[in-house]
Amino acid sequence: MISFLISIAVLIVGFLTYGRLTEKVFSPDDRETPAIRINDGVDCVPMKTWKAFLVQLLNIAGTGPIFGALMGACFGPVVFLWIIFGAVLGGAVHDYMTGMISCRNDGKSIAELSGLYLGSAAKWIMRVFSVVLLLLTGTVFVNSPAALLARLTPDALNTTFWIVVILIYYIVATLVPIDKVIGKIYPVFGIILIVMAVSIVGGIVAGGYRIPEISFENLHPDNLPVWPFMFITVACGAISGFHATQSPMIAKCITSEKEGRRIFYGAMIAESVIALVWAAGGVAFYGTTKLLGSALGELGQSGVVYDISTGMLGTVGGILAIVGVVVCPITSGDTAFRSARLILAEWTKLDQKQIKNRLLITVPLLGLGALLTQLDFNVLWRYFSWSNQTLAMVSLWVASSYLLKNSRKKAASLLTALPATFMSAVSFTYILVADEGFKLSTKIAYPCGIVFAAVLFAVYITAVIRKKDSTPEAEAHGRKKNSL
Repeated sequence: MISFLISIAVLIVGFLTYGRLTEKVFSPDDRETPAIRINDGVDCVPMKTWKAFLVQLLNIAGTGPIFGALMGACFGPVVFLWIIFGAVLGGAVHDYMTGMISCRNDGKSIAELSGLYLGSAAKWIMRVFSVVLLLLTGTVFVNSPAALLARLTPDALNTTFWIVVILIYYIVATLVPIDKVIGKIYPVFGIILIVMAVSIVGGIVAGGYRIPEISFENLHPDNLPVWPFMFITVACGAISGFHATQSPMIAKCITSEKEGRRIFYGAMIAESVIALVWAAGGVAFYGTTKLLGSALGELGQSGVVYDISTGMLGTVGGILAIVGVVVCPITSGDTAFRSARLILAEWTKLDQKQIKNRLLITVPLLGLGALLTQLDFNVLWRYFSWSNQTLAMVSLWVASSYLLKNSRKKAASLLTALPATFMSAVSFTYILVADEGFKLSTKIAYPCGIVFAAVLFAVYITAVIRKKDSTPEAEAHGRKKNSL
């Protein structure tokens, strides 16, 4: 329990200290945001800070910080370290930078930002990659809440029924102005989400469950190596590329750049608290990682959530907790499809003020999502997890390029370049060793992952060296010299 409490404290201190450092590096100012300057009444709409925070939290906090944390807990309490340091040094920085850079560029998507700061080839790759990820995300966040709802309702209201209901809701939420549905119901869902997390903590304490203390021992029942599997399994809650598709959506709604730290950095820290709660709850409830792994294999992620909730809190408390878990994926799935619509709109140049243009993109998009729901959830999750962390890697390199071009201090870009290098090694190593990848031995994959990350970091260092004569100070000195 002490490690759990210390982990919570580290996240809070990280927000207050490293969050301020991140804000200082970016240097927000008083320029008009897209919500004020554009204000199209559909996607660029002014939103109060507290509401923007809750919308951002619910956008990013799908089943990732719950299901991913439970699967990550199978590695043992070492997962706590990844959640807290991954979030403070990587995930929250990632979310803040992508949100604020988008805000500086009229709310552009991560695909368009990639084109601006990494080149046109990167833009085209990221357009395809991000839309595919959002389709996978939206599909994952259809299946998981549908399965949970089916457990709580009569047999006639099965998983298929709830999939249809959720997809219909997604159509509505994707089409209408952001302040009409998402902006109105998300604050309520936010309260449910917070109550759910607090309830599980209360259940752990009241039930006398034991949360193991942090250790570096790998306790995974299937002997999966911590590197790189844990860093892919626990994405949401530590660092997640999916958030790079969501932050630009809220970047269109904030009314001041100086709100960014509370909204983007703060929402990621809040999500990490949720991940910690479920990682701790999973091991505490089942007692050992072996029993937790067996339960995940037999019942699936939804079944484990149901067992933990009802086991700790009783029937009423369990239903309340499960409703909170249902809210998480639905409020990420709708915005996943909405983000995909916005990226495709940028791509096709279709004006989204007109409802017919929104329909032209939304209907085929949701149709593809419906087809993907027929695939095995575990297969979808593995591909989602890898593509998620790969997008995080690219987004951090985009932020590094932005800082190199706009920051007065070259070292400032290390804030994003270091986690970008780390995630490059994680992503490349995983696809080499994973069953859904190339299935290479770790003797080959580990060195290849390190070399890949080292090459990217070397390219970055080269860019830093080249920048030494093109800083704002150097340019000002050059202008003064020429004037003489």
